[in-house]
Amino acid sequence: MASGIPDSPRTWVKGVRLTAEAIDKTQVRDAATVIVHRTGNQGPEILMGQRGARAAFMPNKFVFPGGAVDPGDADIPLVSLPGQPCTDRLAQFSPPGLGPVLAAAAIRELWEETGLVLGRAGDWPDAPPDWHGFAARGFRPSAAALRFVFRAITPPGRSRRFDARFFLTSADALAGDTEGFPDASDELSHLQWVPLAKARRFDLAFITKVVLAEVEPLLAQNGAPASVPFVENDDPVSTVRRLV
Repeated sequence: MASGIPDSPRTWVKGVRLTAEAIDKTQVRDAATVIVHRTGNQGPEILMGQRGARAAFMPNKFVFPGGAVDPGDADIPLVSLPGQPCTDRLAQFSPPGLGPVLAAAAIRELWEETGLVLGRAGDWPDAPPDWHGFAARGFRPSAAALRFVFRAITPPGRSRRFDARFFLTSADALAGDTEGFPDASDELSHLQWVPLAKARRFDLAFITKVVLAEVEPLLAQNGAPASVPFVENDDPVSTVRRLV
């Protein structure tokens, strides 16, 4: 299913469509992050990697795969979207049509940073260049396995600011080598499965710790959240909404 949003190429800054030439990385940019989980010997495990020491945003921190929405993400024909109520929650306090773009960005970032495929088996002969490797695996992108669980805007004063949506998905929904990650890029180092009980011992950003606190009971219940926290940092005082 295509996003149905015209005017390519584009990127998104707080829901506003911009040409690629007009991207201002100091402004709040829409982003998508994927929390992949599985059951390990010590209970739930999550996939994390370390950002480089020279990274402009969160250097040296352990993070989930993810990143900013790219101009071409709005043109990706998703086979399916996240289910309800995720789709409705993604639409809240967002411009019309942005949900599928965020889902496509999440799938792309997961593929680029880990080499893992979230999709449905099928031919994709007209895949864009950035997706050739994905299509060569015999899949088309599908967001059916993504669950929207958290949203946060980076506080003012940071070198990069994002309006990030966090998605949760099981490793069982992915194709690829989930141990060696041979197709991963070099954007994240030390890709590994981290036992949830030990994750807070890693060098994490504060928001990552907050997200982990929200995700932990979801993994225990294996269910959808009753609502999705939305941490807004656009004003001097942070506020938290609940997307229901």
